Amino acid sequence: MIRMNRRDSLLVAAASVAGSLSAAGPVLDIIDCHTHFYDPSRPGGVPWPGKGSSLYRTVLPRHLREQKPHRKVTGTVIVEASPLVGDNDWLLDLAKDDPFIVGIVGNLNPDDPMFANHARRLARNALFRGIRVNSGLLKGDIPKERIASFRLLAELDLALDVNGGPETPGLLAGLARAVPGLRIVLNHIGNVEVTGKAPPAGWLAGIRSAAERPNVWCKVSALVEGAARRGGKAPTDPLFYKPCLDAVWTAFGDKKLIYGSNWPVCEAAADYEAMQKISMDDAASRGMAALAGFCSLNAKDAYKWIERPGRL
Repeated sequence: MIRMNRRDSLLVAAASVAGSLSAAGPVLDIIDCHTHFYDPSRPGGVPWPGKGSSLYRTVLPRHLREQKPHRKVTGTVIVEASPLVGDNDWLLDLAKDDPFIVGIVGNLNPDDPMFANHARRLARNALFRGIRVNSGLLKGDIPKERIASFRLLAELDLALDVNGGPETPGLLAGLARAVPGLRIVLNHIGNVEVTGKAPPAGWLAGIRSAAERPNVWCKVSALVEGAARRGGKAPTDPLFYKPCLDAVWTAFGDKKLIYGSNWPVCEAAADYEAMQKISMDDAASRGMAALAGFCSLNAKDAYKWIERPGRL
């Protein structure tokens, strides 16, 4: 009798689902692992985005579901951008009755004396899957108290998202060595500028260094933002993105790359359909196993997102 692990079982399920074809290709379980939701009309407002920004409006899961996709999104892991502790609770409350939400990456300050209390309390909710920090916290000699906070995340079976500039991948490698039990997710492929040409050598070295660590994943998100830094909309030609995409796929392989949209932030550079098509078509060109992993299975390993009745 052949026994399959959970990932193999999910791959078989994905392959069977793929027998149903649409104009966009096989039907897949697609978890968008980088979305932001907020409501400026709440009492007290929101610290992000700022007034005057095109993002300054109520953005909820139903608004994401209203976007025209290249491939249908079947769930999301939300990333909290607000530093207010109470906004983590607001997202958990938002998720309570919406099975579309399969996880929340919160926002807590690892240097806060109350960090352990906040982390333990929030982790009691299974939908709370980790926190995000800025890569500035990983520079230089990391204080032992901060390392202790990161170790607590590992003890609580939570992940750490890290956002920052092109130096971020290299910084992640050091933390991954210091806290090998902590699952770490690089956000936005390190926010490298996408130029259509070979990526910078320093960023590439950092990507390779991070990918060597078994506890580091990379979120393929913010590609169009990286391609539109000089103004206007991002190119839609997939070949424009190939040098950067080839670099992360070569380094991380089929089991460590995660799909994320960075919606609604990405809409300044491209609509959801155009943005999604770039990374999805590229993943599809690498084979069914790579595509299924990219869409949801790799994120299951990194975040341990929660399957919820009624989601599909």
